[in-house]
Amino acid sequence: MRNLIQFFVRNSPFFVFLLYGLISLFLLIRFNSYHQSVFFSSANSAIAEVYSVAGNVTSYFGLKQINQDLLERNGYLEKEILVLKEQLRDQRSGDLMNDSITKYDFIVAQVINNSVTQLKNYITLNKGSKEGVKVGMGVADQNGIIGIVSVVSEHYSVVISVLNTKLRISAKVKGSDYFGSLVWDGHSSLYATLEELPRHVEFAKGDTIVTSGYSAAFPEGLPVGVIEGYSKQSNDNFYALKIALSADFNRLNDVRVIINKEQEEQLALEKAAAN
Repeated sequence: MRNLIQFFVRNSPFFVFLLYGLISLFLLIRFNSYHQSVFFSSANSAIAEVYSVAGNVTSYFGLKQINQDLLERNGYLEKEILVLKEQLRDQRSGDLMNDSITKYDFIVAQVINNSVTQLKNYITLNKGSKEGVKVGMGVADQNGIIGIVSVVSEHYSVVISVLNTKLRISAKVKGSDYFGSLVWDGHSSLYATLEELPRHVEFAKGDTIVTSGYSAAFPEGLPVGVIEGYSKQSNDNFYALKIALSADFNRLNDVRVIINKEQEEQLALEKAAAN
């Protein structure tokens, strides 16, 4: 306390000068309309700038919630599309007893860890068995497919990324019934390869690649990427297509874990048939 008092005593001329300056400024503004208008105009501009910066900061931190809301809305729209596809399929087959309930649902999760530089890349999500996540469920974001859940704990889950040389996903050229296997060669995080596509399938650069629906993890028609080029495989009966992936694996944030309500039944039946 004594040091503080000594500081003010030593610098008393400065503080006296500062006090007189503030008093003079107050009197100048108080009794001079021109200076008063200039002061308030400048003050209002400064306050507006502060509010603008504060608003931008608030908006930035609100983007996370907005993005999650959009992800959920996209999920609901995709469910509605699946319902309409099922209704159309049932009408074409003469089945008028469709209850309009799709077998797919989803869980919104956040990416909390991600790798893209390894040969076997994995993604960690902040949702686990407590929220309904199970091994084998597909994962996608607003742009395209991401991978398949491989390990689950109570509150977390680990996803085998599309950027993993162990993973193979059934995909096809949009509008075609012929499918191949989407694989990653371990190089660029921007591209993958669609292998074993029959040579007689028609396609062009820029065509869209989507999930085939022949997997229990993904419904038919989810975006995978677009065709960048192609080459013949060692077996001349097949093409290998270079696919520019729709999902940006370097900027993953919010994703959807896809629930197939009939997945366990399908997998159990396929396992029994294989044995």
